[in-house]
Amino acid sequence: MLKRLLKEVKNYTFAAVLTPLWMLLEVAMEMVIPLLMARIIDDGINAGNMNMILKVGGIMLIAALIGLLGGIMGAIFGAKASTGFAKNLREAMFKNIQTFSFENIDKFSTAGLVTRLTTDVTNIQNSFQMMLRMGMRAPASLIVAMIMAFSINARLASVYLGAVVILVIIIFFVMKATRVLFKILMEKYDGLNAQIQENVSGIRVVKAYVREAYENSKMGKAAGQLYDASVNAEKLMAVNMPIMSAMIYTCMLLISWLGAKFIVAGDMTTGELTSMFAYCMTILMNLLMLAVFFVMFTMSIASMERITEVLNEEATIKNKDNPVFEVKNGSITFKDVVFGYNKTAEEPVLNHVNLDIKAGETIGIIGSTGSAKTTLVAMISRLYDVDEGQVTVGGIDVRDYDVETIRNEVSVVLQNNVLFSGSILDNLRWGDPDASEEDCVKACKLACADEFITRFPEGYNTHIEQGGTNVSGGQRQRLCIARALLKKPKILILDDSTSAVDTATDANIRRAFREEIPGTTKLIIAQRISSVQDADRIIVMNDGKIDDFGTHDELLARNDIYKDIYEVQVGQGGGDFDEQGGEE
Repeated sequence: MLKRLLKEVKNYTFAAVLTPLWMLLEVAMEMVIPLLMARIIDDGINAGNMNMILKVGGIMLIAALIGLLGGIMGAIFGAKASTGFAKNLREAMFKNIQTFSFENIDKFSTAGLVTRLTTDVTNIQNSFQMMLRMGMRAPASLIVAMIMAFSINARLASVYLGAVVILVIIIFFVMKATRVLFKILMEKYDGLNAQIQENVSGIRVVKAYVREAYENSKMGKAAGQLYDASVNAEKLMAVNMPIMSAMIYTCMLLISWLGAKFIVAGDMTTGELTSMFAYCMTILMNLLMLAVFFVMFTMSIASMERITEVLNEEATIKNKDNPVFEVKNGSITFKDVVFGYNKTAEEPVLNHVNLDIKAGETIGIIGSTGSAKTTLVAMISRLYDVDEGQVTVGGIDVRDYDVETIRNEVSVVLQNNVLFSGSILDNLRWGDPDASEEDCVKACKLACADEFITRFPEGYNTHIEQGGTNVSGGQRQRLCIARALLKKPKILILDDSTSAVDTATDANIRRAFREEIPGTTKLIIAQRISSVQDADRIIVMNDGKIDDFGTHDELLARNDIYKDIYEVQVGQGGGDFDEQGGEE
């Protein structure tokens, strides 16, 4: 795990190496100062030698300045290395997430990924910085101070050794206990982020149903769970400080008592006892730093595991050796296809589906909610891979294509229309980064989007807010259709993508498709009969199977499901109320 994470230090290795070296310089100066102080007391003050006091005092000042320089430079390089490490970690995680298939994404919650990219990385960044600075400084300072103390008076220095052994045992048990608690703590962060994300994204629904009090209650519960987990973890961490303080004061008392006896007996000078006090503080304070570091490191272990999990996750969908980089046409064939999101479920979502669609056909797909319409088309662009059987496009198994190639040739407008912050042109050019404004206008005219875009004061340069919140649902749908058309795909899939537009606009979009992109295979998932009835053929989905496949007239004559839908929507005078109206 550590080996994998440390790979991301990369171009900040130089700063990471320099940090402990600067810290060692600071330690060296700190160790020299107590010795110089002892000389000032014994050879200067006690001897009444002012020259010695000034000379040694000057050396102490220089040593202090050099130590200060070491500490400052260590802090600067440590901050650079740790923040750079955090930057690389976030970039590596995000880059790997971009390779994930839908199956991989389903494994991690959105909130969980956000926590990993933010809080978990920050935890590791803080631990890494402390490791570079304290991880080298504290042990080195501790060891050197211990050696110096033993060189002055071994019997008195034994007090330090006993304190070190006791504190190491305490730190070990605290680390062991807190590791589990911090893992639970990070899971509670996931829950809190999930609650915030759900509430903010659905704020309009919350207000429409006046459910603020209910959402406040849910938020309070999530925050309370995080509070409880934090308190449980912090309780153990809080044990360190009083124990350390008690140990420091105990050592000081013992050294004072024993040191006084040694001075009276003539076994130690006053200057040496002063040095012993300085080394005592150095040893115990560095033990305290190590304790804090180990607790922080323990806390970050849970974060390390979570981040490593994302970094090591391999995309379930990737290229084979020597993939195909050209899609000949938009013909589609399903051969006995079986697929399930849950591999252990009794029944698959798609159950032995067989289908043959010619290039350039317009195919309607209709069926009840949960009949696997969206799942069916997801197989075509390899958003998921089939469990059994085969899906071919242009006569070649989709698994044999280069992933980017097949997805570029299969343009999908999903149920949830997503626009990104930026201008309308910026959003349209997701379909083709090199598209000219003329190309964008043409695509928008096909999608019946040009008529409302030109009414905006800034036209195609109009700024779209994040998520497209400043345009209506129907306008979002038409912009997403135009974006898909700019890819000039061989297959165009509209997954209930005209549900928010009126039937007149829907008809205009379909007519434009027939006239302007006749060679593109078009699959239109819809809930309205009017959206699919003029398709070349219509698929009727039912419980993960193809119940029937034929023209509107054929299905109306022989298929009960299709006939029932038609009768409800059209046959008994239901119809679409907005047939002549506008979507605005």
